[in-house]
Order: sequence, then structure tokens, then C-alpha cells
Amino acid sequence: MVETSLAALLEREHRHLDELFGRFLGTASAGNSAAAREAIAAFDDELGRHTAFEEARAIPAPEGHNLAPPEAEAQDARLFRELRLEHVQVREVSSMIRRLLEEKSDLEGARRLAPNLARRWDAHTTREERELFPGVRP
Repeated sequence: MVETSLAALLEREHRHLDELFGRFLGTASAGNSAAAREAIAAFDDELGRHTAFEEARAIPAPEGHNLAPPEAEAQDARLFRELRLEHVQVREVSSMIRRLLEEKSDLEGARRLAPNLARRWDAHTTREERELFPGVRP
């Protein structure tokens, strides 16, 4: 579905985002609110750029029904729609964490949301790499 060079680029970006999120987790765990705020801002900004790029280059837009499932849908169309929906969900949780830190300085609230974002992000990238980028891994 996605050409190998593009898939490799997107996988590298996934690993970079993993590192950025790990930096947030480390600073949040250490109780460093200012560093956690900077780390989640970096992750959130890069996540927005990355998902927009994927949607422009690798995940075709749904036809005529936005993200709501139509009555009949081809397997590829369903995958593309679901991946776009997952993008929305991951960006929303990331933004929630960012707002908690930037607007309320609520490090504990951000830490409580972090496992939710970690699970969603991991499941999403695993799915993309297995289902959207077939044949890329040796």
C-alpha cells in the first residue's frame, strides 16, 4: 500500500516520536513539571506534523462519509478510515496531557493520562507498520 521508502521514513518518525514520548515519561516520573511540559509539547507538535503528513501521503481520505463507517466498505477503505480515527484519538489524548501541564500545571493528572496515550500510540503504530506498510520488514 505504501512504497518502501515512504514506509521506512514513517517508521523512523514513529521511533523518533517514541523517543520524544519516552522523554516526557522520564521527566514526568522524575516530577520535573517544566521539563515534562517541554517534552509533551515537543511530542504533541511532532505528532501533529507526523499524522498530517501520513494523511497527506499514505492514508487516503474517506470518500463521502468522513470517519463514520458506511453501510458497505472495502477492507482497505476501512483500514484507512480507522487509522485516521486513531490519529484523532491519539492527538486528542496528547493534547489533553499538554493542556493539563500548560494551563493547570497538573503533573499528576498528566501522569495519570500517560498510560492511555502510551497504549493507544503503541497499538496504532504497530497496526500501521503491520497493516499499512506490508512487506517492509525483513
